[in-house]
Amino acid sequence: MFSGEIDPEIADLMEIESTDTPDFTDLFEEEGGIKKQQKDEVDITRKSFSPINKYHEDRPIPLFSSKDYYKSVLSGEEEVSQRFHSLLSKFLNAKDPKERTMYRSKLIPAYWNVAASIASKIPSGISEPKKYTLRYGFLLPTLVSREQRESIGKIITDKTIDEPFFYVDEWLKKISTGQIAPSAVDEVKHAKKSGNEKLRQQIEKLAGSRDLQIASIKNKIVQMENAEEELQEKVKALRIHEQQPGFENMKAPYSPEQRTLLSDITNVCRFLGNLDKQIEGSYTQLENAVNQIRDLKEKANIDGGASFVSSKTLESEFNTVRQMTKMCVGKQGNHLPFLMKQYFKSNIRDMGTRENIISEFAAIEALDPGLFKRTFKRETSRIVPYVIIVPAYGERGICWEPFEKYNRATSRGRVVIPMFPKDLKIAVISAAADLRWQVAKEKAQHYWMEEGLTGRYYQWFTEKKFRGDVKEYFIQDYILWITKESEGTQKMDRGSRSVFWRYVPFPDELRERLRQRGFVYNELYKKDVNRSLSDGY
Repeated sequence: MFSGEIDPEIADLMEIESTDTPDFTDLFEEEGGIKKQQKDEVDITRKSFSPINKYHEDRPIPLFSSKDYYKSVLSGEEEVSQRFHSLLSKFLNAKDPKERTMYRSKLIPAYWNVAASIASKIPSGISEPKKYTLRYGFLLPTLVSREQRESIGKIITDKTIDEPFFYVDEWLKKISTGQIAPSAVDEVKHAKKSGNEKLRQQIEKLAGSRDLQIASIKNKIVQMENAEEELQEKVKALRIHEQQPGFENMKAPYSPEQRTLLSDITNVCRFLGNLDKQIEGSYTQLENAVNQIRDLKEKANIDGGASFVSSKTLESEFNTVRQMTKMCVGKQGNHLPFLMKQYFKSNIRDMGTRENIISEFAAIEALDPGLFKRTFKRETSRIVPYVIIVPAYGERGICWEPFEKYNRATSRGRVVIPMFPKDLKIAVISAAADLRWQVAKEKAQHYWMEEGLTGRYYQWFTEKKFRGDVKEYFIQDYILWITKESEGTQKMDRGSRSVFWRYVPFPDELRERLRQRGFVYNELYKKDVNRSLSDGY
């Protein structure tokens, strides 16, 4: 255990004098404070990402060079911080590679215990050093270079962009206040669900119905406005009369074209009448859903408070985030959970900041317009998933879940992106590929090997007699589709390219350009034309 003395080399590394070793009770003390967060809602009317006007701050904040930073991180975390501090000292001071490896393996779980302790205090508020430890994995300033500290210090800290992209501390805060439902985990048998849990599930289902009705009404209102403009133009044309030959100041009867307008006007009025009935019915269903949600929320308050979230829920979510991080890193990756200068790039544009990741997703969506589109009961909406940015050296992003279990209509999925990958673009593209695959698979359900995107790709996969995980092959092909095939560079197999051309289509303008650049794309384009002329396309 911690003896109260710091090794001179460690003290030098931490930029503190060994004679000024703080008392351990002063180093680890509790902190508090309460902050409120606004509710995060799905806006299904959005058609694209918010523009990014600023990618980073002009000047770094000085906090990341503070000598008291490390002390502030560990203060108040009691036994877990004592063990971590001791192991970190031994790890950094070890000379023998085997001994260093041993301490490294013990240091990783010790760090996660400290992080879990910090995360548990999120509802009551945590200090900035603790927050940035969870957010960036930034622990000890002297473990990173001056240039790296300046880059991290330039990251925009506040969430100024209205998009569902969150750093770990922000995500856990949303979960802790019940503003976002906890992430799904593997199903286990429960003796009995709590009353609040049942109410939460009912509210989620009704929220999906409510959002779907809102989307339907908005789409129908657009149709109504277009039809009304058409009706106005036809009536305007109908009121134009020539003079009757031989009779001054007397209007001539309708022309043959105007008589046709009479029939058109009747059809438009009939369409508007039917549309009006549909909108009226949708409003009735919407009001019912809103009233039921209100009643259930009131019941939840009576049964025990406004929040569905307990300390165990927050603990479970933190463990889920830890599992997400492991998946981003992979079995053979670097699982060290805090920053050291030799493991990540100094350029801020290479880091997975919120702004950089949004920019990468926007570029992917420009090539794959259907990436975030979801059709439910014949209503298609653009629903961007929650994106959780984890402090890890992972090589790829992942999709944790395509949408929430109890709200398939309008709920967001959950995508995880490592903040310090080798290649940020590839990490984001792999996450988009995983999302594409899982949404298509859930849509096809039991027929995922036969129907839609996953079915066609699986059939090609088996025809080629490949072995391994079919989803992994799909992700690699999706990366090629976005990075190479979109530029006309043919890197994919002919069969998989055909699947992507049909089920992960480029925008029409790009397809038109590609068909003019090569025989392969022109043949795919001709097949599109033939299918569009036949039934069942």
